[in-house]
Amino acid sequence: MADAKVVFLHGLHQRIVDAIVSFNPAGFTTTVVAGKSPEDQQVEAVKDADFIMAFRAKLTERILRSAKKARLVQILSAGYDSINLKLLRELKIPCANNGGANSWAVADYAVLAMLSLYRRQAAADRAVRDGRWNAAIDGMNTFEMANKVVGVLGFGNIGQKVARRVQAFDATVQYYDKFPLAPERERELKVKRVSLEELFRTSDIISCHAPLTNETRHVVNRERLATMKPTAIIVNTSRGPVVDEAALTEALQQKRVAGAGIDVFEKEPVDPGNPLLKLENVVVSPHSAGTTWDTWFRRADFAYKNMKRVWDGQAPQAVATDYDEE
Repeated sequence: MADAKVVFLHGLHQRIVDAIVSFNPAGFTTTVVAGKSPEDQQVEAVKDADFIMAFRAKLTERILRSAKKARLVQILSAGYDSINLKLLRELKIPCANNGGANSWAVADYAVLAMLSLYRRQAAADRAVRDGRWNAAIDGMNTFEMANKVVGVLGFGNIGQKVARRVQAFDATVQYYDKFPLAPERERELKVKRVSLEELFRTSDIISCHAPLTNETRHVVNRERLATMKPTAIIVNTSRGPVVDEAALTEALQQKRVAGAGIDVFEKEPVDPGNPLLKLENVVVSPHSAGTTWDTWFRRADFAYKNMKRVWDGQAPQAVATDYDEE
């Protein structure tokens, strides 16, 4: 029997590509194609592919329609809002994400952003480097996580890991998710589900981990921001359009919200003139919360095992669902 053919379309450093492809199992052959290569080359590569694996590569309609033999599109990211799920359904090709492989990294980053805001880490760093020893910290503008209420918006793999991490800092956790946990799971995690309105009104920290759908686009909007405590902070490591940036900028400028940690923006790469970048009560990063060296090994391990499941006649895991069309 011929080997299963995987075509890996990517926009990654060669060392990362090599690490990922090292997980290629016996009976599989992986062809690596740079996402920046001509579309004709990518189309030709996928024509006889059994699987398409992708990260930071645009899967155009032409590429997907050319993949006549494909049994699965396996992406290495958690988010799949850039994937044309409607077309894949038409083509009867399932799409799977990374099965939570980067959830540890994103959860770590979310807590880092919370603590950085609470302790004014960026401002303190700049002040010390500039020779202004105590300029950033006055004894009244830094805070602890203990006894704070952390509201998690979207309570999947990442949200649940965030909950466990902040509980180690003696915080209390509440969450909102379209799909509530079973009561026994809530008791196990020591969390409670609340309405969106209560989440925004009563949380000291809101951490966003919802997938981007029509329902979640601008779920963090002007009206909900207006109900937050003026001492509250918000962290977004999900997708930029989950937050209405204009409304958040206004709330931060007017000190109606105390601070924000932002890893994702409505437009990426972010415009250097974006007013959020000029605010001292904001910490930012370049959509890198899920990017650590450690994650690539988990992503690759899951991806190849998932493709092997399908090759062996089983259903894929972590299938991406377009919630808006349920």
